[in-house]
Amino acid sequence: MVIVVGSGSGGATVARELAKNNIEVVIIEKGPLVASKDAFKCYDPSPPGMDLLKTSCVGGSTLVSAGNAVRVLEDDLKEYGIDITGELDEIEKELKVKPLPKTHIGRGTQLIIDTAYSLGLPIRRMPKFINPEKCKPCGNCSFGCPRDAKWSAKKFIEEAVGYGAELVHETEVKNLIIKDDRIMGVKTLNGSLHDEIVVLAAGAVGTPRILLRSGISAGKTFFMDTFITVGGILEDIRFKEEVQMNAIIEIDDFILAPHFSTLIAKELKREGYGEEDIIGLMVKIADEAKGKVNLKEIFKENTLEDIRLLARGSAIAGSILSNMGVDASTIVSTHPRGAHPGGTAPIGEVVDENLETSIKGLYIADASVLPKAPGAPPILTIMALALRLARHIIQEEK
Repeated sequence: MVIVVGSGSGGATVARELAKNNIEVVIIEKGPLVASKDAFKCYDPSPPGMDLLKTSCVGGSTLVSAGNAVRVLEDDLKEYGIDITGELDEIEKELKVKPLPKTHIGRGTQLIIDTAYSLGLPIRRMPKFINPEKCKPCGNCSFGCPRDAKWSAKKFIEEAVGYGAELVHETEVKNLIIKDDRIMGVKTLNGSLHDEIVVLAAGAVGTPRILLRSGISAGKTFFMDTFITVGGILEDIRFKEEVQMNAIIEIDDFILAPHFSTLIAKELKREGYGEEDIIGLMVKIADEAKGKVNLKEIFKENTLEDIRLLARGSAIAGSILSNMGVDASTIVSTHPRGAHPGGTAPIGEVVDENLETSIKGLYIADASVLPKAPGAPPILTIMALALRLARHIIQEEK
C-alpha cells in the first residue's frame, strides 16, 4: 500500500497512476469533499501580514485555478537530472491543452491582446485545460467552475477511487512514523496508518510542517509567485464576466495576463462606476525564495529584485491600459499577493532526483520540491513530476 497525503495536482496524479497499476492507495486529505462550484468556501485564512491564496479541499487549489496550462521550469529541472518533457507531452495530450476558441475571448481580453500586439509585446492566447463545449464565460474560475468545464485534480481523485483507491477526507496528517531512517506510516488526529511508502503532497505549507513535526529539516526557503493586479475604468467593458487570464505576455522572470480583481474597485472608490467598468492586468513575478515556513508562521521578504520586477511589470501594464483607452487617472494597483507557494523542500536539498527524502520510502510530490519560483502557473509541471514519481515507485515495487 502507498499512503498519499494531499489531493491537489501532485497527490491526485500520483494516486491515480498507482491505483491504475493495481497498487493499493490510501489518499488522506485535510479538507472536505465539495462541489467544484463551492470551492471558494475552502480558501485558507491568510497568515498575518500576507495575502496568500490557497485552498484545503479534495482537489486542492486546482479547483480555484484559472485553468492555465503553461510549461515552467522544464529546462531548469534538467540541471538536476530530471527530464519531464515526455510527461508534459502526455499530460497536455490527455487534458487537451490548447487556447480557448475565439468565441471564448471577451471584448476586454481582445482589446488587451490587440493593444499589446500594437506595442510590440509578445502576447499570445493562454493555453488552458478548459472544455470550451462546457464553458460558458462567467468570470468565476477562481471561485470554482459552476459547470465543471475546467479540469481539476478532483477528477483524478475520482478516477483513482474508481481504480480502487481509498479517499479519507477531513483528516489531517500531523506526524510521520519513522524507524531507523525509514518511513513506517503516518499519524492523524483520527489514528495511525502504517506503510513503507508515503508520498507527501500537502502543499508548500502543509508538507514542510509535517516534516518539521517529524524532525526533518524543511521550510528554510519559500517563494509564492508574488503578483499584483493593475487596473482602471473603461466604461461598461463587463470584463469581470470573461474567462480570466485568457492571454499571456511572457517577459524575463514575470508575466502579464488579463485579470479582474474586486480589489481594484475598492482602491478606486469612484462614484458613478461599478465593477462592470473595471479592466485589469495581472503582473506575476518569479520572486526570490527569501522566505521560510515554520510550525507557527510563514515569512516572506520582498527583495529589491522582486520590487524591481513588479515595478517594471506595472509600468508595462499601465502602458497597455492607457493605450487601450483607460483613463490614466483611474489606474491603480492592488497590494502584493501570493498565488503559487513553493520551494520549501527543494530538489537537491530536501529531496533527490527521484523526489525521495533522506528517509527511505518518503517522497514529496507538490510545489515544495520546485528549486525556484516558476513565475507562472506550475500545475502542469507538478503533475509531470508526480507522474514521473509514480512510475518510479511502480518500478521499485516490481
